[in-house]
Amino acid sequence: MRTAEIRQRWLTYFADRGHTVVPSASLISPDPSTLFTIAGMVPFIPYMTGQQTAPWKRATSVQKCVRTLDIEEVGKTTRHGTFFQMNGNFSFGDYFKEEAIAYAWDFITGSVDDGKLGFDPELVWVTVFHEDDEAREIWKRVAGLPDERIQSRGMRDNFWSTGARGPAGPCSEIYIDRGPEYGAEGGPVVDEDRYIEIWNLVFMQFERADGGTKDDFPIIGPLASRNIDTGMGLERVAFLLQGVDNMYEIDEVFPVIQVAQELSGKAYGAVEDDDVRMRVVADHIRSAVMLIGDGIRPSNEGRGYVLRRLIRRSVRAMRLLGVDEPALPALVPASIEVMKASYPELGENFDRITSIAYAEEEAFRRTLTAGTTILENAVGSALSSAGAGKAVLGGAEAFQLHDTYGFPIDLTLEMASEHGVAVDETAFRSLMQAQRSRARADALAKRTGGADKAAYETLQSGLGAPVEFLGYTDTTARASVVGLIVDGVPGPVATAPASVEVILNRTPFYAEAGGQLADQGTIVLDGGATIEVDDVQAPIKGLSVHRGRVVDGTVTMGESGTATIDTARRKAISRAHSATHMIHKALQESLGKDATQAGSENAPSRIRFDFRSSQAVPQGALAEIEERVNTQLAEDLEVTEQIMNIDEARALGAMALFGEKYGDRVRVVSIGGDWSRELCAGTHVKRSGQLGLVTLLGEASIGSGVRRVDALVGDGAYGFQAKEHALVGQLTGMLNVRTEELPDRVGGLITRLKEAEKELAAVRQGQLLAAAGQLAASAEVVGDARVVTHDAGEVASADDLRALALDVRGRLGESAPTVVAVAGVSKERPLVVVVTNATARERGLKAGAFVKAASGVLGGGGGGKDDMAQGGGQDVTAVPAALAGLRDGVAAQLA
Repeated sequence: MRTAEIRQRWLTYFADRGHTVVPSASLISPDPSTLFTIAGMVPFIPYMTGQQTAPWKRATSVQKCVRTLDIEEVGKTTRHGTFFQMNGNFSFGDYFKEEAIAYAWDFITGSVDDGKLGFDPELVWVTVFHEDDEAREIWKRVAGLPDERIQSRGMRDNFWSTGARGPAGPCSEIYIDRGPEYGAEGGPVVDEDRYIEIWNLVFMQFERADGGTKDDFPIIGPLASRNIDTGMGLERVAFLLQGVDNMYEIDEVFPVIQVAQELSGKAYGAVEDDDVRMRVVADHIRSAVMLIGDGIRPSNEGRGYVLRRLIRRSVRAMRLLGVDEPALPALVPASIEVMKASYPELGENFDRITSIAYAEEEAFRRTLTAGTTILENAVGSALSSAGAGKAVLGGAEAFQLHDTYGFPIDLTLEMASEHGVAVDETAFRSLMQAQRSRARADALAKRTGGADKAAYETLQSGLGAPVEFLGYTDTTARASVVGLIVDGVPGPVATAPASVEVILNRTPFYAEAGGQLADQGTIVLDGGATIEVDDVQAPIKGLSVHRGRVVDGTVTMGESGTATIDTARRKAISRAHSATHMIHKALQESLGKDATQAGSENAPSRIRFDFRSSQAVPQGALAEIEERVNTQLAEDLEVTEQIMNIDEARALGAMALFGEKYGDRVRVVSIGGDWSRELCAGTHVKRSGQLGLVTLLGEASIGSGVRRVDALVGDGAYGFQAKEHALVGQLTGMLNVRTEELPDRVGGLITRLKEAEKELAAVRQGQLLAAAGQLAASAEVVGDARVVTHDAGEVASADDLRALALDVRGRLGESAPTVVAVAGVSKERPLVVVVTNATARERGLKAGAFVKAASGVLGGGGGGKDDMAQGGGQDVTAVPAALAGLRDGVAAQLA
């Protein structure tokens, strides 16, 4: 019986008995204290605890769940998995023990032809709480179970609670006996490998108090309204009904193992280490597919980090299985194919899920290539320096791997452990914390200008109310100086020339926020002082700080004056901000709703817009997006703003931006009615036609899963268009062609240039290889081996060195151990390639080891296989020493 069929039988059975079918909640937990939905009853907790009234008396669901606490154990046993599905039936003040037990017995032992599961009643065992005589008697009466197949357990095993004051109650667990080949006789109290738990019935009938332990906690008394919460492990039932040994072999998981076998050429069940890796892949790929399907993207924090870790563990497991090529393009579709029967949305979102997964694999493959070599060198050093003690990789090395090469600490811990090396995690965490502190300090310094934050807090508390912002309607305003900071210290006066920070009681100046740059302008005080305002920041909420220079007169606390913004700059920035909203909307129309904003900068006539996407925007799509924006711009759409409740704004479809925190009341900016609608506190034009023109300059990746569009708007776009027109005119004149002929002519010139470069490279390589015969003839005898070391000087790339080394090795044959090392310089960096023949490798002469040693002399790193490896460094002058050291290494190894 397929897993999807078991799932459907469950829902149909309980729906036919008056239960409302509740769709699975998202894997993203509604509880901010947990990342994921970790149990089937999680969406129903508010009803169980009485926080909310359940909208139904009876409910049933099949809930998606993810648990990653034991992620390192996945695959090592067949009991651990990260993604699972939990069938549940629930009663809220309706039926209780008798009906719950009757439903359970009927569903598991009833006829398959009647839509039930058809388990042999003689194989069913149950456990009950040792004081729950009522449940024991019901099992005997309803199911006819003998006393010996109803086993009693204590509070630790068979009594449920949240761990705090609230509902609690005894449990009854249902087990299936798999037979003597799986373990000892005696029921679940003896062996839970033979007797597999499939269903737990929780009878919530008491209220517990705080305190106590898991084995013993105080019960206050009975609940006013008793509830039923049950959970059946879908994967466990599936492997029992499908006649396989564990959940990794069921129809929703094993197809991924089959693909891993095909890619690796290794058989599942042959070697335990390989089996573990295949189980890791099968579990993690399924979990990753489900998480991406629920809207999670790889990142370095929270849920995104868990997803990233799952994907990266899968990629590394495939590497350890010998698969060096990208594996997810084969694995992910296999998982989606078997899971979409239960979750059709996976098929509908195939392109989005696969593009995100493939991009993460590609990013990690680059990380793995660079970081593995560095890690192996560091592990080797730790082992060689440990002596008889425990080898430890320093926190600084682990931090460098993380910070420079993007190597996650959990992978460093895992890989180091495989070599028997510990990692100084405490030192690593300390360095990470120091880095975060520096980043926070830098961000704070920008907002505070170096002043102590306490100074701003003192000033704000003295104001009694936030600084009133008038900039949505006014470009100039009368105001009073209510705060003055000179050189980071509050003071009563400041005389020109001086750099100051001024707080006004009201201001038309926009403080930098939400990607919009700050206003600039002047503050002219009634006493004659003039302040040129260069920047405005809000170091704490509600306090706008005007940073600038006193260019004339003396500024005094309490003095009044006139604050005036640079209206030309404000208009240019407002045009950029409105254009950002339009680009965001057009991107989503072209690329899909997942192309959400990840950052922006709205500067005068210039835009930088960051958005989430796992792949590059096709050039044609970029042109379409630009055309769409300018078409809407030409429609002269009205730009409006409204203040409303956050729930009302979301109901209208207003987009909330990345990482922003919103209050109960929000400002909604709409362009063209409902065409574009976002929560936004920035300044905007009144109509889209005021933008003039928007030009997209291009897009590029700025990090894993994040891309950036650069654009110009208004005067900036017109100026760029004029320069581009002049450049095209200049090129057509130089090449003596019409404008429409220019691409073909330039393309032809590039083709001819590439052909000439190929010819030149062939000539250069020919000259280099001409020396192969002489080098082979001059091979030095070291012990009973032949060694060739050669400095080829300037070369185009490592390819030239590799070709020469292989040629020399081929000429020398297999009659004696042979090591060939060729070094050169390309783009001012030294390179080295080492090759060995089969005879040398039989004697333990391995190219990878020699390259690592030589690269170390060159001030770099390298690696490869036993027959051929390459590396490089920074010190060109060290090439002779590296080659000499390699020759000495051969001699030492053969001594």
